Amino acid sequence: MAAPHPRDASLSLELPSEAATAALARGLAARARAGDVIALWGDLGTGKSVFARAFINARPGAPEEVPSPTFTLVQVYERGPVPVWHFDLYRIERPEETLELGFEEALGEGILLIEWPDRLGPLLPAERLDLRLDFADHAEARRLEVRGHGDWAARIKDIHALA
Repeated sequence: MAAPHPRDASLSLELPSEAATAALARGLAARARAGDVIALWGDLGTGKSVFARAFINARPGAPEEVPSPTFTLVQVYERGPVPVWHFDLYRIERPEETLELGFEEALGEGILLIEWPDRLGPLLPAERLDLRLDFADHAEARRLEVRGHGDWAARIKDIHALA
């Protein structure tokens, strides 16, 4: 994740289970709005896709299967008035490749969930919510580092209550 900026806020949480990760995602989904970028950082298997599935299915609309977009690179979910764009950038080699995936269009109209945001390089928006998931002491537990950039700094003050 990028170095802190004066308008940033950060905190750490312990998520004891996959259910806690999903609860946090649902809570954030209720607060998300058009133009929001949520960058999901972490190694393979840390729960980025678990978070994304719960987030997407918490938005307005009927529950649906939410596969990881590892091979398609992006999936768009028409969830209520604001679509959710789920990017998995693990397989891209250059940031410019995201432009062919509709990245600029997504920024203008939707909520973006981005797995492997480091692949965006200079295209990663400065105003975003960074969530870094790491393995913890037992199999389902995760450590979560949260950093809010821009207006997200004020919006994460009570995030610990969501998990």
